[in-house]
Amino acid sequence: MNNPKGYANPQLLISAEDAGALVARVARGDAPAPVILDLRQAELYAAGHVPGAVHVDLFGVSLIDTDPAPLRAFLWMIEHVLAARGVTADRPVIVYDEQSGIRAARAFWFLEHFGHTDVRVLDGGFGAWTRAELPVSRDAAPPESSTWTGARRAEVLATWKDVQDRLGAPDAVILDARTDEEYCGTLVRAARGGAIPGAVHIEWTRNLDERGEFKSAAALRAMYEQAGVTPDREVISYCQGGYRAAHAYLALRLLGYPRVRTYVGSWKEWGDRTDLPVEQPAAPGARAQ
Repeated sequence: MNNPKGYANPQLLISAEDAGALVARVARGDAPAPVILDLRQAELYAAGHVPGAVHVDLFGVSLIDTDPAPLRAFLWMIEHVLAARGVTADRPVIVYDEQSGIRAARAFWFLEHFGHTDVRVLDGGFGAWTRAELPVSRDAAPPESSTWTGARRAEVLATWKDVQDRLGAPDAVILDARTDEEYCGTLVRAARGGAIPGAVHIEWTRNLDERGEFKSAAALRAMYEQAGVTPDREVISYCQGGYRAAHAYLALRLLGYPRVRTYVGSWKEWGDRTDLPVEQPAAPGARAQ
């Protein structure tokens, strides 16, 4: 497997060129068809997509209560939607959006949580696909649904209670993937603004280069380690609703971090719960003075 960016887990991504070659082999009957999930808006999918891809838009579907009962119901719903799009345990899955974005990362995280062992993100997304001048389809055959159910991996998921229990732990770090304004509390998107106390702030967009592809392992590692997000610590990522947090999760998985979890309820749950602590970090410019 080519690994020009030096990742510890390069199999979590697939380049447009490799994906294009796979699609061509499938069309010739030389390879079994993977499940290809297009996570973009429906109108973008209809305008053109990777041949053989099926559409599923999970954007805006978030959980604001990670207590056991609502968490189980939410995960069952997502699992059912993925099975209805043809996901099975034995078929590889490729997910993509416009770039190496948060929609694809969120689907990737769900599939990893459900124990799927062969899921990859199209690096650079549909933008990379079209830049490579690969074929685009407007056909939309209905997917063959399955009865797939995953084997839940609790170690990649965090609830509000998990986050509360790890606050201040020297072997753990809370990672905030939101914007500066959300982190500092000047943009309030819950009952309260601010951040989880002690959280390290690295906006998810910093994982990507100017083409919307993931940066090299060396660049990602330097950025995270300089902020104190090191592989010897457990990392719990969060954002507003779990999408940007999943992007941080994927970046750290690429680097081979062994203990990474996504806080599914993220800030919407935490900020709405007045029994949980918050802080108001200084703006980046003020912190630098």
